[in-house]
Amino acid sequence: MTQRTLSIIKPDATQRNLQGAILKMIQDAGLKIVAMKMITLTRNQAEGFYAVHKERPFFDSLTQFMCSGPVVVSVLEGENAITRYREVMGATNPANADEGTIRKAFALDIEKNSVHGSDAPDTAATEIAYFFNQLEITG
Repeated sequence: MTQRTLSIIKPDATQRNLQGAILKMIQDAGLKIVAMKMITLTRNQAEGFYAVHKERPFFDSLTQFMCSGPVVVSVLEGENAITRYREVMGATNPANADEGTIRKAFALDIEKNSVHGSDAPDTAATEIAYFFNQLEITG
C-alpha cells in the first residue's frame, strides 16, 4: 500500500551538514520525497508538534533541542512508507540501532538522534498537516 510519512532531519544533523547524506539514504530505500523545506521551529511550534509528550520528563529538553537550529521537514511517499522509513531510521537509541541505519551512522545520543519519523498512518496525517498544506505536496 502506498503511504506518506513525515520525516524531520533534526538540528544535530543539520548543524553537521548531514542533510544530503540522510536524504540519500532515504531515497536509496525507495522512498520518494514529495515535499520538503528547511525551517527553524519556534518554541511554541516545537511544543505544539510534541504536545503528545507534554507530560513526559523529556518534553522540555526535547522541545528546546528541536528549536536550537534548523530542521528539514519532508513528506516521504512509497510502498509501506511508514514502516520502511522507520527501518531506515533505526532504533530511537542509536546504541540499539542496526548497522546501515541513519541513527547508527549519525545519531549522537537518544535525544540528538538525527531524525524523526511518523509511527502510524493517523500520526503521519496529523504530522504532515502540521508542516505542509496540500498545495506544497507533489505526486
